[in-house]
This record gives sequence, structure tokens and C-alpha cells, in this order.
Amino acid sequence: MNLEEIYKMENEEERISAIYDIFDEASRLDSKAANIEFITTVKYIEQYLKPGMKILDLGAGTGCYSLYFAKKGYEVTAVELVKKHAAAIKQSKTEEMNLTIIQGNAVVNLKTMEDGTFDLILCLGPLYHLAKQKDREECVTEIKRVCTNDGRMFFAFVNNDMVITTQTMYYDSNYLETGRYNRQTFKVNDFPFVFDTLSSARELINGCGLTIEKEIASDGMNELLQDKVNALSDAAYRQWLKYHFYICEKPEFLGASNHLLFVCRQD
Repeated sequence: MNLEEIYKMENEEERISAIYDIFDEASRLDSKAANIEFITTVKYIEQYLKPGMKILDLGAGTGCYSLYFAKKGYEVTAVELVKKHAAAIKQSKTEEMNLTIIQGNAVVNLKTMEDGTFDLILCLGPLYHLAKQKDREECVTEIKRVCTNDGRMFFAFVNNDMVITTQTMYYDSNYLETGRYNRQTFKVNDFPFVFDTLSSARELINGCGLTIEKEIASDGMNELLQDKVNALSDAAYRQWLKYHFYICEKPEFLGASNHLLFVCRQD
């Protein structure tokens, strides 16, 4: 099945699962360049972690964050829609991990959870797929409800404006002529993922009554520059990481990132 066929599928859950038959989530962060997103996200999560905290990982993918923190002794609940991804997490889980794996819809499963259950909530995938505004607001509002009063919520977005740059300058030199985007507003069509601008991401979070504590360019220009980054020596790569951390919160660099990470708290 190709993307054109998947686009026509009416069942949203089946459509998302079909997308990941094309995109290999398990290997997405394997290269030096791609792994910067993971390293950055973990770095910011660990700034808030304390022993005994409970973590909820919504849209856990193949479990890179769930497994990482479960290995460190945290109690983790992973919710993942795609059946093969949930199975991959179960296969990687070891006996000593306090890791609960739920295969299902993030928003639906949130509704079954009690208020204030989790100290730290990761929403690093669901907002890539929820296209309807009411569904996005419901997701964020439910995350707010199940988070403790002094907990932290992490939201990831795919940055519309950098996607156009990366598509044109790395993947498809014809994208500006043939790509699926509005020629006046430069809004990319929300398929196979949902694309946000920095402004629309802020509006969603603020509109649901959360306070944005930090905004991070989680992978910066590393997808665009991936060939050069992957070719760096280990020493140069370590210094490149330091440079990335130096600029990733600077307002002038936030738009120059394929992925955005928001750290939020209750009002």
C-alpha cells in the first residue's frame, strides 16, 4: 500500500497503522544526526525527574523513551496505537522493569485514568496524527487532568516551516513545484503527519490552560544536514552536540528545527 492509498482510508486508526508500515519507527533515531532529537529530549526530561516519579508515555512508538526510563527504575506506562510497535516494546521489556504497556488510542485510554496519576507525561507522537482541533484539545486537556499539580508535560510537534526547507533542499528538489502545500500560506497538507507552526503549537498549549515553561528546537537543522553530521568524527560530533544545546532554546533558532519540544506545567 502506498501513501496515496493510505490517504484515502477513512478509519483513522487503520490509517495511522498503515503509515508505519511505510515509515520504520524502530530505526528512525539510529543515525548520529537523528539521535540528536532523542538525546535532547532525554536531557530535558531528566532535568525534572526525581526518584519515585510515575511516567506516562503516550504514543510510545517502539518504546525508546519508555524502555530508557524503565531501565533506570522509573514506573512507566506506555500507550501505543500501532499493534506492531506495542509488541516491540513488550519484546524488549525485561522482568525487572516496572513497565505497563497498553495497545490502544492515547485519548481513549487517557479517559480511563484517574486525575493526577502521573508526575511526568510524554506526548511525543499523538499530536503528529490528531488532525481535528477538538481531538487535539481533548488530548492536551486530558493530559493536564491526569498530571499531578506540580508535574511536567512534554509535547512534541513537527514544524511546518522547516519541513518545507528539508523537503526541498534534501529530499525532493521539485517539492516547491509539486509538493502538497498552500502556495500562498506555505501550510503543508496534514498528511502523512500533522504539521504545526511555532505559533499554532503555542496557541494549542495556551488555549488548553497550560503554561509553557520551555520551548526547544529538539533536532535543529540536523535532518537537513544529516549527511554532514553523520560524517563527523566522534570528537567533532560531541562538540556539535554542545553547540546544539547552546542554540536549541534561543528564540531565533526555534523555527529552524524539524521537531519542536514544549515543556509545560499547570497554570
